[in-house]
Amino acid sequence: MNVLVDTSVWSLILRKQSKPLTQRENTVKIIFQEYLENSRIQMIGPIRQELLSGISEINTFKNLREHLLAFDDLEIKTEDYETAANFFNICMKKGIQGSHIDFLICAIAINHNLSIFTLDKDFINYSKYIDLNLIKISE
Repeated sequence: MNVLVDTSVWSLILRKQSKPLTQRENTVKIIFQEYLENSRIQMIGPIRQELLSGISEINTFKNLREHLLAFDDLEIKTEDYETAANFFNICMKKGIQGSHIDFLICAIAINHNLSIFTLDKDFINYSKYIDLNLIKISE
């Protein structure tokens, strides 16, 4: 199964290491590398946008943009947006809030039969009401 890598994982992977990695962070990097080597990583435009946003140094921006070009964006269709809105409504009724991009990630994962690789604990809450396939990383 292919994997939609969330911004939280990408941020860890791309971060310059100023201190030693925790066991969990090291595990995330190893798993990411496996997915990368097996061409299983999927990208969507909103995650690409999140990764590139906030980079004030133009050369850093250009370098990251160039590296991310190795990953084509999955096409986001009307059905994905409608599914995301439905997931938002389902979770809202249960008292669980989330961002529109998070629910779009959930929708794309469901509609395209993808696992979600994330460090964002909000997805655990969503998975109580949405049948998500999350990559589990032990603490």
